[in-house]
Amino acid sequence: MAREPLSVVLITYNNADTLDACLREVDWVDEIVVLDSGSSDSTVAIARMHGARVEAHPFDDYGPQKQRAYELARNDWILNLDADEILSPGTRAIIERALEDPMHAGFRLPRRERMFWTVQHRWSHRNGHLRLFNRKHGGMNDVEVHAAVEVRGPVKTLWGADFVNSGDGDIATRVEKINRYSSGMVAHKLRRGQRFTGVRMVIYPPLFFLRQFVLKRYFLNGWAGFIASVLGAFYVFLKYAKLHEARRAARSTSSPLRRED
Repeated sequence: MAREPLSVVLITYNNADTLDACLREVDWVDEIVVLDSGSSDSTVAIARMHGARVEAHPFDDYGPQKQRAYELARNDWILNLDADEILSPGTRAIIERALEDPMHAGFRLPRRERMFWTVQHRWSHRNGHLRLFNRKHGGMNDVEVHAAVEVRGPVKTLWGADFVNSGDGDIATRVEKINRYSSGMVAHKLRRGQRFTGVRMVIYPPLFFLRQFVLKRYFLNGWAGFIASVLGAFYVFLKYAKLHEARRAARSTSSPLRRED
C-alpha cells in the first residue's frame, strides 16, 4: 500500500555543522523544504545539495517562522525537524507504515537528547514530540519560547521510532539556553496568571530532579544524566524566580528598596 506523500520541513540559520547529517537521513521523503533566515555559512548550499527547495524569510520568532515553512510545503503530511536533529536507524520504516492508511491527525516521535559528551540512553525515558502531522488539522501554537505543533484530532506515539537532538554539546551551552528560555517564559506565565510562585520556586525544583533522575531513569546516563537533571531543576527554579521578580517589579510603587512582603 502506498503511503501518503510526505514533506520534511526545516528552518535554518548558519546550521552548516549539523544540516548535512540531518538531511542524509531523510533523503527518502517526497520533498524537503528549507526556510532560511539569512545564513552566511554553507547552509543553503548543503540544503540544495540534498535536493531541498530553499526559500528565505527574515527570522522574527520560532513559532511564526516554522508556520511559514509548513505553508511552503506541497504535501499535507509534514515531518517537522530542526537542523540539529537526526532520525535514528529504523525510524523511516515505522513512519512509512504509519502513513500507509493514517487514522490519526499526528504522530509523536520519542526524542533522545544529547547530554554533553554522550547521547541519552535508550532505556531512560524519552519524551514524545509531535513531529509528524497533517497540516490540515493544525500547526504551531503561539507559546513563547516553547512553541510546538498542536493538532485537532487523535495523536499516537510511534514508540519504535525516535530521533536524536544534538543541540547541547556542552554544559555552558545548556546553561546559556536555560537562562534565555526562562526569561522568555515570564510573559507567558504572567498572562496565564500563574499563582503561588514562591511555593513553586521551593517545591518544584527538587521534585523535578527526582522525577528526572530516578523516575525517568536519567541515572542510566551516568554523570551526564545527573548534571542534566540538576540543570533541568535549575531551569524550573529560574522560571518561577524570574516570574516572582517580574510580579514584584510590576506592583512596586515606591522605593526599589521596599522590604520583602
